[in-house]
Amino acid sequence: MTNDDYKQLAPTLPKQPGIYKFIDAKDTVLYVGKAKNLKNRLSSYFGNKKHQVKKVRVLVKNAARIEYTIVETEQDALLLEATLIKKFQPRYNVQLKDGKTYPYICIKNERFPRVFVTRKIFKDGSKYFGPYTSARRVHVIIEMINKLFQLRTCTLNLSQENIDKGKYKVCLEYHIKNCKGPCVGYESEEDYMEKIDQIKNMLGGKFSAVKRHLKEEMQTYAEEMEFEKAQKTKEKLAAFEDYQGRSTVVNPSVRDVDVFTLDTDEEYAYVNYLKVANGAIINTFTLELMKNLNEEEADLLTYGVRELREKFFSFSEEIVVPFEIVLPEKPELKITIPKVGDKRKLLDLSQKNATYFKLQKKKQEATRQNKQTPTERILNEMKKDLQMDALPIAIECFDNSNMQGTNPVASMVHFRNTKPLKREYRHYNIKTVEGPDDFASMEEVVFRRYRRLLEEERPLPQLIVIDGGKGQLSSAYKSLEKLGIQDRITIIGIAKRLEEIYFPNESIPLHLSKRSDTLKVIQHIRNEAHRFAITFHRDQRSREFVRTELTEIPGIGEKTANKLLSHFGSVKKVKAAKIKMLIEVVGKANAEKVIRHFREQEAK
Repeated sequence: MTNDDYKQLAPTLPKQPGIYKFIDAKDTVLYVGKAKNLKNRLSSYFGNKKHQVKKVRVLVKNAARIEYTIVETEQDALLLEATLIKKFQPRYNVQLKDGKTYPYICIKNERFPRVFVTRKIFKDGSKYFGPYTSARRVHVIIEMINKLFQLRTCTLNLSQENIDKGKYKVCLEYHIKNCKGPCVGYESEEDYMEKIDQIKNMLGGKFSAVKRHLKEEMQTYAEEMEFEKAQKTKEKLAAFEDYQGRSTVVNPSVRDVDVFTLDTDEEYAYVNYLKVANGAIINTFTLELMKNLNEEEADLLTYGVRELREKFFSFSEEIVVPFEIVLPEKPELKITIPKVGDKRKLLDLSQKNATYFKLQKKKQEATRQNKQTPTERILNEMKKDLQMDALPIAIECFDNSNMQGTNPVASMVHFRNTKPLKREYRHYNIKTVEGPDDFASMEEVVFRRYRRLLEEERPLPQLIVIDGGKGQLSSAYKSLEKLGIQDRITIIGIAKRLEEIYFPNESIPLHLSKRSDTLKVIQHIRNEAHRFAITFHRDQRSREFVRTELTEIPGIGEKTANKLLSHFGSVKKVKAAKIKMLIEVVGKANAEKVIRHFREQEAK
């Protein structure tokens, strides 16, 4: 959309709360936003805003129209915005950067449920706890569960019918006392499920319920004079208390809360989550978000809270946060912003986790960059300097060439990983343009090149360089728009005089340092395209000159001249050829005309 398009729309915009959508020409939702005042919010996207983030400018440029919905309150706008973002997954809204698969503990939905570690979640009625950021910690928990409760690990179908028929026999796990043999009826389903209930309490952080159960069991065995079983239960209780002691204890008065904090940098936001149950921190996790536009901190934290509570299946009735946020879909949820006390200490601890995660990420990034090859370093620098979404692995550069308006040609060179790939170089004779018109010639060759790549379903380059300023760049960009690929490729122009870098539809050029590797690569590509174009143009003019010399012979046309050149290779060799050889190529009549012409020239 342009500023003129917005001026036509502006008088109709309401000053009420609501949500708005930027939609492109293909009816794809690009961005969903909320506003207290729709008219004021949308006006911020338009006008001459020099300091506006480039992604905002690209969003507005790619949008074909704006749609909006009026709601009663700002809270309604928040709720509707969240629903629409989940539905449409717009590319310019905040995006999760969590591409990892973390482990969960699964209590399988089956008779005599198994308890095991998994990285996949299936909606089959099974109960999942997690995710856990430490695989080692998960296996410690599973080991503790097996030690305390002696569960089955086999995948047998333990239906009552199969057990009654005696279909199975006890395995080694029974003999080494890791399982109580439910497969042969040695353990009832009721007793087994009581253990599962205690495992759910343990994984849910309800340690007191587990301890109470073990103490009651130990007391029962003692009263029944089964002192050996009572001793084993006592050992289990001691092991459990040791495991519980490893959890970070806060204060037993802090019952069941979720704690969230936020840290940010220029590109990312980090939302840390602490799960507290019965005075102990039982889980922690940091969510990484990629920022796209100028999101406010409250919006980022709200998004993170929603995602993390859903991810961890949390139903805590209280959350602790550093500043005010609104969750209209959970009006019953208590939102606490502590200033002092245990909850404030929890908030500070969560903030330290978020900050530490951010610093670790930066250290890892720095380490990774130090290990980069020179090519990787240059590609990453180019990506950053040119504000690209992808590394410029493949770069193509176009240049036109004509001499006093004759023989207009163009060249395209292809670089891969900053090195020339000569088998991909291409020459173009200009077909549709009359006379020396660099702009129209550029538009033609760019269109021909990428139409062919699309037709042949070949990959497009990540970067196109146009040898020329704003005029040539605009012409090339028109061709990309015709093909509908202007959003899939970054295209720039480099002006010769001051080595300025131009972007489409932007009047202010980018000035790169003369020492910049990005500029050096672009200059190298530009110079190679120019050399390639000049060489082709020189060859074309040379052929034209030779062809003209032969066609000046009375009675010899272009077709005959081409035959002679193809066979003999040059005018000099045609001149030296015997008449018999000429007759074999062009016939007796034409051969005599050629011989006569060169004899007359010699006589002069």
